[in-house]
Formats: sequence, C-alpha cells, structure tokens
Amino acid sequence: MSKPPRLTLPSGARAHRLAAARGEFAVQEAGEPARGTALLVPGYTGSKEDFIGLLEPLSAAGYRVVAVDGRGQHESPGPREEAPYAVEELARDVLAQAAALAGGGPLHLLGHSLGGLIVRAAVVRDPAPFASLTLLSTGPGAVCEEQRARTKLLVAALEALGDDMATLWAAMRAQDPRDALPESPELLEFLRRRWMGTVPEQLIVTGRALIGEPDRIDDLVRAAPGLAKLVLSGESDPVWPVALMDEMARRLGAQRVVIPATEHSPNAEDPAATAAALVAFWRSCTG
Repeated sequence: MSKPPRLTLPSGARAHRLAAARGEFAVQEAGEPARGTALLVPGYTGSKEDFIGLLEPLSAAGYRVVAVDGRGQHESPGPREEAPYAVEELARDVLAQAAALAGGGPLHLLGHSLGGLIVRAAVVRDPAPFASLTLLSTGPGAVCEEQRARTKLLVAALEALGDDMATLWAAMRAQDPRDALPESPELLEFLRRRWMGTVPEQLIVTGRALIGEPDRIDDLVRAAPGLAKLVLSGESDPVWPVALMDEMARRLGAQRVVIPATEHSPNAEDPAATAAALVAFWRSCTG
C-alpha cells in the first residue's frame, strides 16, 4: 500500500466533498487553474492522501489539483454490494468527477496503480473531457504472478471476514517485514483508519480486477489516438515489471519517464521529482 510522506495539508489546500452526478466524493484540493486542472485517482488500498506531496508543487506551477477517494474508498461513501465497484462503474465515476471539474481549463487525468486501470477505462469510454492521460506505476493488464497470488489471498480473506476488518488489518500488519522502517504513531493510525473506512466489497471487486484485468492498450489507442499520454514509474516495481511499462509506453506512443530511486509510488517516495515530470509533460501538451 502507498504511504503518504506526510498527513498535514499544505497551506492553501483544503479537504472537502466534490459533488458530481454520480454522488459526492471526498477530495483534497489545492491551487487555481491558471494552466489547467489535474484529477488524481489513487490505487488499491490507497486514497487521496497518497498524492498529498504533489499538491504544493503542482499548485505552485499553476494547476488546480484535485486528489479523490473513489467510491467506497476511505472517506467516500459506497454501498455494501459488489456491482458498483466494477472497473467500468468506477470509470463512470471518474467521468462524472471530470464533468464536475469542467471549466477549470485543460483537464489532465492521472491514475496510480489500480487507478491507472480505472482512468484507462474512463478514457476508452469517453476521451473528450481530457487534455492528457498519465498512467503512474500501472501496467497493461493484470498484475504480476507474485502479486496475483498475494491479492487472491487478500480477496479470499475479505470474502470470509469482510465484516471484521480489524482482524484482517491485524493479520496484514503481522506480515510486515521485520526490517521494515518504523512508522510514526500518526501514520499507523491513519493507515488503520483508511483500511477500516474502505468498503470490503470495493476491495474484493477491485482486487479481482487486479488479478484478471485484460490488456486493453489497443482499446485505448483506438479510443484516443490523439490524446497526449505519459507512462510514469519508479526504477523498479513489485506490481508490474518496469520493462512491461516500457513496452506499454511504446504501444501507446506515450512519453516515458522513470523517477530514479523510487519503486511503486513515486508520488509518495519522491513527490518533487514526480511533480516536475508531470509539469513538464502537461506543459508539453497545452503550453
């Protein structure tokens, strides 16, 4: 799971609810749309806070930045049933969020990890609202074999014990590597609160998507041949091989950027370098 580099919002940023045609979504927002607006969609077990390190540098560069909790994720409400969490339904949510942000200049869409699969589906459905698409630490389809095995175990546990999220949380944390860097009490409490706030069915259905999502890169090329695209990742990645992301960028005709000394979450591991790469890409798209 992604771990935010800090939890305090920068000066001028605010947390609120974005009203959209498909419901209200918890967001963190910063900046004014002098150059445009960025909509940031988080990954599996993640949340809007995974982008907190990007808010200040991106807003300082002239962008309105909106990081969102998806349906049933952390502080956004969601039902206790599976159908609303299919990738296609979450993609419809992204399009509704985009419509709610219309009028803020060019709209740049970014999805991290699972969020990349969701925003890709949104663009395949309707590329018109977007000036660019960034796929951050995501691949063309299902995750690698090792991650599929881990996700299958988690989904099975959620199916069996989803109403007892506290027990599952304790079991997950017991699997942490012994040499893992210690976390502050504040971060530990946030990670637990985020897990407890996420709807089990959201994790079950999106976990299955990570296990079985087909390669839809050709669909994306056909749907949005002229849309500016960026594939952004760390130097290594335990979820999708970096070489697979290289190949995905080639197939998309996308720009390709690797953030040195980072892994699956460059947005949290090196926000400054990630923000600089995004600003350079967005300016290349719209000036």
